[in-house]
Amino acid sequence: MRVVITRPQPQGARTAAVLAARGHDVWEVPLMTIEPVEADLSGAWGAVAITSANAPAAIAGNPARASLGNLPLYAVGRRSAEAAQDAGFANVTSAGGDVRDLLQLLRERKAGAPLLYLAGEDRAADLVAELAAHGVAAEMRVVYRAVVQPFPDELAAALEAGDDVQAVLHFSKRSAENYIAGAQAAGVGGAAMGVRHYCLSEQVAAPLRAAGAARVTVAPRPEEAALIELLPLSPG
Repeated sequence: MRVVITRPQPQGARTAAVLAARGHDVWEVPLMTIEPVEADLSGAWGAVAITSANAPAAIAGNPARASLGNLPLYAVGRRSAEAAQDAGFANVTSAGGDVRDLLQLLRERKAGAPLLYLAGEDRAADLVAELAAHGVAAEMRVVYRAVVQPFPDELAAALEAGDDVQAVLHFSKRSAENYIAGAQAAGVGGAAMGVRHYCLSEQVAAPLRAAGAARVTVAPRPEEAALIELLPLSPG
């Protein structure tokens, strides 16, 4: 099965390696790159929260990085928790799911100094407002942004050919939207919707369904492993 991965690096390379080990022909086509954003992270924080694996690496050069590494960090899922540990955070707890699970976990922690939410420029949920509604003090700092990359001519030609791509994996709503917009601009919107689409969540799948994709499958859990398990193993 030839599978296109549009997620940014280095996440895309990691996913590609797993798929290749399962016998798939993998095509890495990053439609976004992640860039760090300078931010003032100083303050008397009680803990750190992240909803993306991109956040820990984005603050690697920040002056407050060392002090933040000593605080409890709450991550939305397993992969973001692993990214935090890889970046040097010692006290990491994973909510093991999506933003709703993270909100529940944060509401249950003991009140103290405000929580610092390390966020991306584009966000699917207003974590700070949700926490405030439950009496949890938190502040957000944008520490990275996703920059859209051009839709490659090679991918457009492969989609137009009709049999060169069997599936596309989508890990975020933003990446799905980039795929749709890029394909439409390249004049292959219909062909791009005709392949199989595997999505991390219903939120990710929504723009694809709206654009006319008929073969959309959603992971039972918003985790990379659950998404990859949806793809059939290669007979070889």
